[in-house]
Amino acid sequence: MSETLLDIRDLRVTYQTEEGLVLAVDNLNLTLKKGETLGLVGETGAGKTTTALAVMQLVPNPPGTVESGEIWFNGENLLKKKNEEMRTVRGNQISMIFQDPMTSLNPVLTVGFQIEEAVMLHQKLTSKQAERQARDMLKLVGIPEGRAGDYPHEFSGGMRQRVGIAIALSCNPSLLIADEPTTALDVTIQAQVLDLMRRLRSEFGTSMILITHDLGVVAEVCDTVAIMYAGTVVETSDTRRLFTEPRHPYTQGLFGSIPSLDEEVTRLSPITGIMPDPTELPSGCRFHPRCPMAAEICSQRTPTMVPVEEGHNVHCMIYEGLVEAKKE
Repeated sequence: MSETLLDIRDLRVTYQTEEGLVLAVDNLNLTLKKGETLGLVGETGAGKTTTALAVMQLVPNPPGTVESGEIWFNGENLLKKKNEEMRTVRGNQISMIFQDPMTSLNPVLTVGFQIEEAVMLHQKLTSKQAERQARDMLKLVGIPEGRAGDYPHEFSGGMRQRVGIAIALSCNPSLLIADEPTTALDVTIQAQVLDLMRRLRSEFGTSMILITHDLGVVAEVCDTVAIMYAGTVVETSDTRRLFTEPRHPYTQGLFGSIPSLDEEVTRLSPITGIMPDPTELPSGCRFHPRCPMAAEICSQRTPTMVPVEEGHNVHCMIYEGLVEAKKE
């Protein structure tokens, strides 16, 4: 379980827009071990989805460009692979569940055919065998196999998300990337989808990256967490330690914005300010304009990732010993 499956090194992704060059992901480093579920957490615009698209080599070009870095998956650098080679990886070894199942499913094809299509593309099966497998996958995610002939618009949001999961798992991938899989669902359906993903992970042994801004979902599903801010990872840790001992001021701010059942407080402590404009990112530490602990050096120098404990790393001047942490 300790063997590394995915290793992202110094990834940089930009988008050319009318407003200027957007630095969507910058100097991003991330690792995922086999059998683990990693939560990728951050505000809208932090670069979470762009990171996932870079792994899949689906960053739209133009306007997007993967400018530099390495993405090692099972010992191979995906950024060195040609489009034809990546087609054998996508869906077969790495699958993705997209945020909105209504737009990711083809509205004019039955859900059964869409699963069959994924299976036949990567596995040497007859159409009858693929049809049988599609029906089995629907049953696996809790949809009656008799509905294989139905179209996406005939399903609820939660059922469409289950179809997306069935398609993603149809070829038993090593890595499943789930991009906000529960965002558009009500709380009851969210719980069902998360329970389904946990069960399928244990049955298939699939490693997962769960992209979300919901720390409650992270606590339910993830083994490790990476906190993203303005295109880079600012803290990584196992889930329990991150929830009990958040170290980065941004991570602490995220937890301060959430109501707690254990503490009696009359007001929450939201993070001041807003995310920086990606075309005009601040110098030095990206978070320093909003950070209550910022010092002058924070605007002048980019911090490095510092290990504060085994498996717990923080991207902050405080842990380099250059800024004194302020007591509350």
